[in-house]
Amino acid sequence: MTPRTYWYLFDYGMVISTAPAPEDWRLLEQATGRRELEPGTSPYWERREDFDAGRLTPAQYWGSVLGRDAGPDEVETLEELDAAQWAHLNPRTLEVLETLHRSGANLALLSNMPDRMSRRYSAESPWANRFSKLYFSGQMGLVKPDRRIFDRVAADLGAAPEGIVFIDDNPQNISAARALGFQTVLHTGGTDLRAELARLGR
Repeated sequence: MTPRTYWYLFDYGMVISTAPAPEDWRLLEQATGRRELEPGTSPYWERREDFDAGRLTPAQYWGSVLGRDAGPDEVETLEELDAAQWAHLNPRTLEVLETLHRSGANLALLSNMPDRMSRRYSAESPWANRFSKLYFSGQMGLVKPDRRIFDRVAADLGAAPEGIVFIDDNPQNISAARALGFQTVLHTGGTDLRAELARLGR
C-alpha cells in the first residue's frame, strides 16, 4: 500500500453500537448483586480500562466488580450479559458502513474491548465482515487514547495518518488521533455521519 491509501477507522461502542438499555443494566445488577453499575464511578467501570487492555482476566475483572472471587460459571454468565448489552447496533451508522462497504472503501475498526468479547463479536457479528482489519485493545495490550495504539494501527494499515478518518465518541481519543495527524469525526448522539464524511470530502 502507498501512503495515499485511504482508510475509514471506526470505533465500536457508541458508534457502531448504542448504549446498553436500562434493562441490560438491571439484568447485570441482578446477576452481580450490585446496584447502580451504570455510573462511571461504579465497580463496573473502576477497572474496566485494565480489562480492556488485557491486564485482567475475566475472573479478575468480575471479581473486582463483585468484591469477591467469581466462579467459572458465574464469570461465564456475566460475560454473556456484558456482551449482550453492548451488542445493540446503531442503524444510522450501519447504513453509512454498508454504503462505504459497497463502494469498495477501506474499512477498519479500532475498539477498546476485552479480549473474549472481541473474539465473540468477530466470530458471530455480521458487522465484523464489513471490515478488512479489526483492532481490539484486549488483543493489542494497549488502549485508546495511548498514541502507541494509533501508531501501530497506522503502520499496519500502511497509511499516513492524514489518510485515515477516525470516527470515535470519546473526545480524548479524538484529540489524541488528531494530534498525530488523523482526520477525525467526533460521533455523538446527534451526529449525521454521512454529512460529516461529506464535509471532509469523502
